[in-house]
Parts: sequence; structure tokens; C-alpha cells
Amino acid sequence: MISSEQVKELRERTGAGIMDCKKALAEADGDMEKAVVILRERGLAKAAKKAGREAKEGIIDSYIHGGGRIGVLLEVNCETDFVARNDEFKSLVKDLAMQIAAANPKYIKREDVPAEIIENERHILRTQAINEGKPEHVVDKIVEGRLEKFFEENCLLEQPFIKDPDRKVSQIIMEKIALLGENITVSRFVRFEKGEMDTGSKV
Repeated sequence: MISSEQVKELRERTGAGIMDCKKALAEADGDMEKAVVILRERGLAKAAKKAGREAKEGIIDSYIHGGGRIGVLLEVNCETDFVARNDEFKSLVKDLAMQIAAANPKYIKREDVPAEIIENERHILRTQAINEGKPEHVVDKIVEGRLEKFFEENCLLEQPFIKDPDRKVSQIIMEKIALLGENITVSRFVRFEKGEMDTGSKV
């Protein structure tokens, strides 16, 4: 059984994501040093460190789906114009635009969700759990679990990747960071759907 303390330590040592740390520790049977090696071999430790660097280059791309029914405008940034012209980077941007068209996220990451939205959602989920007759002592745990599902559905980086649902969009981006050697960030996107007046701007 992998403990949260082990995951925290591995994250602090490598900077890799929570799920990547959990998987590495599981593969290493809890051996911290082996888990570090596994992450380094996959380039995820280095990728996490690169993820903190400033990214000012990149491209703005568009994607039209369903014969003009859905359109997406997306800005993805990297560190250099050289990577911005790279086919791997362009492919990632196109995949992200397709993800937005298909999965309709409202935000880029969970930190972008306004506090009042989260509190309102938490209130609704609590009421639902109570109405379902859940015991009071487990209601908060149920609410937090369902709130994670809310983030997964509404935040681009938390969503299962449409081409590989076993991995999150954030993992796909981290793999490209490891491959290309530069930080990559999603800066903003707008999704238009025919007949909808309020498309919203996700910045």
C-alpha cells in the first residue's frame, strides 16, 4: 500500500505529478529510489522542473468540428519559436483544440475555477448526499470525491485525454515537455457552439 507521505516525498524530490508518483511507487513496490529512477527514465522528473519556466512563444490555432457546428480558438505557449514550429508541438496544439471541442471544458485548470463556483458546487453536492440518505460522518468525504469529478469534467488539464482516456490532458502535456525540452502552457481558449450566445472566454 502506497502512503500519501511516500507520494508527497517523491513529488518533492522529482516535481512529478501525483498520479505519476503513485504509479512509479507502485511499480517500484514502494522503493523510493527505484521510483525516482522510473520517473527520470520517463523524463517526467525533468519535465516537471521545466514546467516552471516562462513560456512566451507558441501559436494560436483553430479547430472547426461538425461541419461548422463547433469552433475552437486556442493559444498554447512554449519557450522558443523553434519549438513552436515543431510538428510535435503543432500536433499537441491540434489535439488540445479537438479535446476542447469534444469535452467542452469551462476552465484550463482547477485553480481557475472561482471560489464562489466551488462553494456553490460543494453546497449542491452536500445537499444531494444528504437527500440520498448518506450518513453524516461520510458526507464530507463523498462531497470531496464528487468535487474531484466536477474538476475532471470542467477543467481541461484534469480531463481524460480523448485519444487515451487512461491519461489526463496534463500528463500528455508533461510528456511533450519531456520530449521537446521546453515548458508548454495552455494560455487561453474560446469554444463556440452554433446557437449558443454565451461562449465565454477562458483565460
